[in-house]
Amino acid sequence: MISAWLGVLLWLGLSAPALAAQACAPIDAPAVAELFDHWNAALRSGDAAQVSALYSADALLLPTLSAEARTTPDGIRNYFEGFLAGGPQGNIERRSIQLGCNEAMDAGTYNFRFADGHVVQARYTFVYVFSEGRWQIQHHHSSLVPAA
Repeated sequence: MISAWLGVLLWLGLSAPALAAQACAPIDAPAVAELFDHWNAALRSGDAAQVSALYSADALLLPTLSAEARTTPDGIRNYFEGFLAGGPQGNIERRSIQLGCNEAMDAGTYNFRFADGHVVQARYTFVYVFSEGRWQIQHHHSSLVPAA
């Protein structure tokens, strides 16, 4: 019976390594929330390299305080060099988490309190992917909440 399934898989062009690559990494909503906490801790470090290391090599960052989309590791690090200069601390206000196979999305509203006391209200979406043995940010969109 196993050899029959192997024959079908080979006929379909699938191999055991290809199937193994498609296995779903386990994650639940609290673990996705921890991914944000890890990112926020990296912000507190003040180290742009530490923050940008959380993003995949092909990540897209649509940042809160810049109109420029960042599509390279250098571009993402460059944005955070400026952003971190203000000493931001993120705080989730509302969130919705959705889970998939080797991907998760965390979206909602958050705010950043800066060292000088001012607060920025924003909407966010983080799309995480499990790649290279770890969860990485593949897409991060953050935009200011429009004035009422």
